[in-house]
This record gives sequence, C-alpha cells and structure tokens, in this order.
Amino acid sequence: MKFQPLIPPDSEPYSSELAARAARGEAAAQRALGICYVFGIGVDKDEKEALCWVRKGAEQNHAPAQRSLGAFYFNGIGIEKDEKEAARWIRKAADQGDAPAQLSLGNCYFNGIGVENDEEEAVRWYRKAAEQGGADAQNIFGFCYRHGNGVQKDGKEAVRWYRKAAELGHADALINLAECYGAGIGVEKDEKEAVRFYRLAAEQGDAIGELNLGICYKDGTGVQKNHQEAVRWFRKAAAQNQANAQGQLGVCYHKGYGVEKNAQEAVRWFRAAAEQGDEIAEFNLGLCHEEGMGVPKSFIEAYKWFNVAAAQGFEDAAKARDKLAKKMSREDISNAQRLSLEFMEELNGRK
Repeated sequence: MKFQPLIPPDSEPYSSELAARAARGEAAAQRALGICYVFGIGVDKDEKEALCWVRKGAEQNHAPAQRSLGAFYFNGIGIEKDEKEAARWIRKAADQGDAPAQLSLGNCYFNGIGVENDEEEAVRWYRKAAEQGGADAQNIFGFCYRHGNGVQKDGKEAVRWYRKAAELGHADALINLAECYGAGIGVEKDEKEAVRFYRLAAEQGDAIGELNLGICYKDGTGVQKNHQEAVRWFRKAAAQNQANAQGQLGVCYHKGYGVEKNAQEAVRWFRAAAEQGDEIAEFNLGLCHEEGMGVPKSFIEAYKWFNVAAAQGFEDAAKARDKLAKKMSREDISNAQRLSLEFMEELNGRK
C-alpha cells in the first residue's frame, strides 16, 4: 500500500486579512498562510516561509497544522526530510481526533514510516478514521479485512466497509466492491453487480474502472459481449496512460475486435504499454518484431522485449526468448541483452 502525505491546497486563499489574522496568532490562519506559501497562492512560493507559519499553528496544538507539519517533514518541504518527526506530528493531530491524521498515522504503521511496522496498530488507527466517515479510511479498512492485514480475514466485513466508502462515491472502493461481487468475496457472486460498480467508477473517469468495464464488454462478463463498447472504454483509460488498457487496445487492433485490423496501430499501443513496464505488452511487442507484424522484422528487438518481460517473471516470454536465441548469432544476442538492460535501467529510473 503506497503512502505519501501531501499538502492539499484546501484552505482559504491569500489575502491581507488572512496575513493579519496569522500575525495576530490565529492558528488556523497560520496554517492557511503556510499553505499559500507552499503553492504560491497569492504570494511568491517560499517553502521556508511556509514551514515557519505551519509550525506556528502546530505549536498552538492546532490539529490540521500538526498534520500539515508532519507532511512537511515527510516530503522535505522547507526542511530536511525526517520520517520520525513526520510521524510524531501526525500522531499529535491523530490523538486529537483529526480523521485525516488518523488515516495518515495508520499508513505510517502499515508501511513502517517513521515508526516500526505494525499492521494491528495501523488497523486501530484506520478504524478510528473510518468510524468518523472518511471514505479513504473506510476503503483501506475494507482492504485490511479482505486481505487479513492486522485483522482476521473477513470478506463480509470487507464488503461492509467498501460499501460505506462506495456510497460516498469513492472510486477505489467502487472497484474493490466490484471485485468482491465478481469473485464472490463476502457476497454471493454476481457478475452483473460487478459490472454496475465498475461502471460507476468508470463514469467518474477512473482509469481502472474504465479498463475493467472494457474487459467485461470484451469478454462478455456480466454484460452482453460488445467489442466496440470494449474499445470505447479501453480508449478512455488508455488516454489516461493506463498501461493495461493500452495493451488491451493493442490486442483489439491486432485481432480486429471492435475496430478494423491494423498491425501498425496494434504495435503503437503495445509499445505505449510496454514502455511503462507492462509485461504482457512487452511480450506482444516482441512477437510483432519477431514476425514483422506492423514493424520491420528484427530478432534483436524481439529478443530485447522478450528478455524484459522474462525479467518480470513472464514464463512465456522466457520460452520465446530462448527459442529465438537459437536463430541468432552471439553478437546479436549480446546487443539485444544490452538493449534490454538499458531499457530496464531507464524504466527503474522513472519509477
């Protein structure tokens, strides 16, 4: 579970009146002024000035300012990054009942950020935040029950918390609830209901929801098979740079699902996904290079992409690479290995 506490520009914009209130010692105004300096809202961006004002509010025991100061320490805003200090300030806010801080402190314990990893303690804080009605916390609390992190695995309880967050329109919770219905986790299996929740997420513009709704249309799962509709949803997700959706579009163009067959367009989408590290797209791109489908035939390029996919544990790619190697010279294999290594190093540098 990834975590990075951020400083949302959620407070009032800069004004001379805000600056005056902050100068008079109003803690909420001090936090708001600090956030203005973080983002350069009405003032020149100045992280050190931002830190100064947020600290003033935090030292007055203002919970949102304490939470923000924790995020400053975590992200190294105006000060050297210090995860222990981040957790210390987030705890101060959480102890006052600040729900976003309770969620953040749960994340600290879940990920071992500034504190020892302790999933049971993480769940304790997630519960506090979830019971205050926070959709993010409810979704994560559901995740813990679904997977047995810090609590005994309980599909029904996972669904209960996912549903609470989904009813607030939380896209990730909608997708998680769809997955539970699709697999029969905590509820009776119902593929139509899964599609309904995927659609609700997709209609919010959520790329994972769009992808999964497209897959349902492509495979006819919970809905009548419709390749054109599948392509429409894949295209929406691909436009958001969703790698799996780009790979799915490549398959549609390769096979003529919902679109006219177009080998060059298939390669374009396979490449877009492959360059993000999608192993299936890497494998498919290797096949295109091996056979000269939509691109000039190149065993070196084919080996490169097979090797990259194989490095991610994709067994079919490893078999294809080893089979192809029998047709290649040692020099060509060496060049292909060098290209695959260069790509993987570049990809890891982007992550």
